[in-house]
Amino acid sequence: MSLPLYSGQIVGLLLAAGRGRRFDPAGIQSKLLQTLPTAAGRTVLASAAAALAAALPVCIVLRPDVPEQVAQIAEYPWVQCVNADDGMAASLAYGVQQTREAAGWVIALADMPYVESATIQALAAALRQGADIAVPTFQGRRGNPVGFSRLHLPRLLALRGDQGARSLLQSFPLVEVALDDPGIHQDIDTVADIRQSSS
Repeated sequence: MSLPLYSGQIVGLLLAAGRGRRFDPAGIQSKLLQTLPTAAGRTVLASAAAALAAALPVCIVLRPDVPEQVAQIAEYPWVQCVNADDGMAASLAYGVQQTREAAGWVIALADMPYVESATIQALAAALRQGADIAVPTFQGRRGNPVGFSRLHLPRLLALRGDQGARSLLQSFPLVEVALDDPGIHQDIDTVADIRQSSS
């Protein structure tokens, strides 16, 4: 689909292109299409997308040939990364490339559906106030999503491998944003995570 113009905006970039092999090593069930017990029938993917879209203009990065996932987020702007299997950095860099006119990005993970919209807004606010990298914390521990200013555009575009932007977090100053949101630590990796999540 054609993307909106993101010029000067902070964009919520939702990374949803992984295969989630820890959830189902056979690759039959997508964790992103599982229904959450506390989300009124919403899937993991739809919940994560809705929380992000409630806070910022969004772009969702999918892998190719996932019509069921497209159906979950069709109301939002989305792109498909053909080299998603190269690792998380590939889909992250692709999403940034597609939204490269943005003023910054809050990079969220589609398997973390319990992050609150207020958390995303707080990270975006930190970027607007001058932070180059903004990281949420809950009870003193860092989590996701992470905000990056436009200063890091060349570095985000150059990312490789499966570590995402971790190398940037280790190499550049961070602004920690303390929040009351346990969702920044809750990801869906296994079937048990769906049963236990939000408890």
